[in-house]
Amino acid sequence: MRAFVFAIGAIVFALALTEIVMQPTTAERLELGAIFTLMATVMAVSAHWLPRLARRNRSLKVTVTLLALLAFSIVTLGAVAVANRMFLSQHDLTLLLVVLSFGVVSALGFGLTVGKPLTADLNRLSRSAEDVAQGDLDGSVAIERNDEVGRLGAALDTMIARLQQAETERKADAEARKTFFAAVGHDLRTPLASLRAALEAIQDGVVTDTKHYLDSMERDVAALSSLVEDVFLLARLDSGSFEMERMSVDVTEVVDEAMDVLKPLAEERGVNLVMQASHHVIASASPQPLGRALRNLLDNAIRHAPNGSTVLVDVSGRAGSVTVKVLDQGAGFESDFLPVAFERFTRADSARSRDRGGSGLGLAIAGELVKALEGRIWAEPGPGGRVNIELPVGV
Repeated sequence: MRAFVFAIGAIVFALALTEIVMQPTTAERLELGAIFTLMATVMAVSAHWLPRLARRNRSLKVTVTLLALLAFSIVTLGAVAVANRMFLSQHDLTLLLVVLSFGVVSALGFGLTVGKPLTADLNRLSRSAEDVAQGDLDGSVAIERNDEVGRLGAALDTMIARLQQAETERKADAEARKTFFAAVGHDLRTPLASLRAALEAIQDGVVTDTKHYLDSMERDVAALSSLVEDVFLLARLDSGSFEMERMSVDVTEVVDEAMDVLKPLAEERGVNLVMQASHHVIASASPQPLGRALRNLLDNAIRHAPNGSTVLVDVSGRAGSVTVKVLDQGAGFESDFLPVAFERFTRADSARSRDRGGSGLGLAIAGELVKALEGRIWAEPGPGGRVNIELPVGV
């Protein structure tokens, strides 16, 4: 329908232009109207059927060539009709036909020339899409055009790059999960084996000091409970179901409470806990998640601090932020571990070795909690262990 409406508009335009430049007679108007109507009808029919034929055609180059020939044919039809009206001589008519034949050959060559690079680029797009569908993400389209085909190629290249990044991240996550589950499995296996051995010893009646065995079993159960709690908390943080209420929190009080909780462990290992703060520092946070993060960091620092050393917690406030630094005098973090110190599923580092106890998830949980509080956490190279937390200031 749109093609026929456009054809009618073309007829009206041609007749109006004829009136302006020629001032034709009534007979000429009728003859030109018939010629324009014939040309417009051919054009409308071609515009209606050519797209349908193009969808069935297997080569765009052939479609472009047909389009060029049809456009030239419409002009030729009009030229022949006008020439016949002008009563040209045989010589002039032959000359006109020769010129029109040259035009046909030129239109054919033009269609083939223009269609060839376009077809090549579209074939490249098709091959790239097929490669992606088969899982090959190493290639790219690399089409340098400014038209729709070029924009399609650029969009496909962008999609391939994003798929490559997603695939890299997927493989990294799969490897990290494999490492994580291996680590958790080890942590589960050790206390469970100890519990089984203690139970068998009690059942066999070979135990002389029952209280000692029960104390050991209690420690193993506590370790298992801690591990399960850590994994469950990570799952809640990952799913977004961990809820917290933000408020103005005195960070020095939260640090003091965390130090009180871990004081027995510090005394057992001969480590002195010290907080350094010139005044009460207020941050925008939630007391329980912040306290859990600080306990994890203090626990990690105490476990890696030498006997008789000090773990220092420095709390300071500046314009717009609150900073908490946990410093110990241990070996510190290895340089290659610093970029992934607080990522989940990372375990291959001295800061989380199992021979010092703990589930090995403390830093990951602390990192996730600080992120949930819209803060920032990072580790610094030694000497000594150095972990920093930055939180938005409270009102």
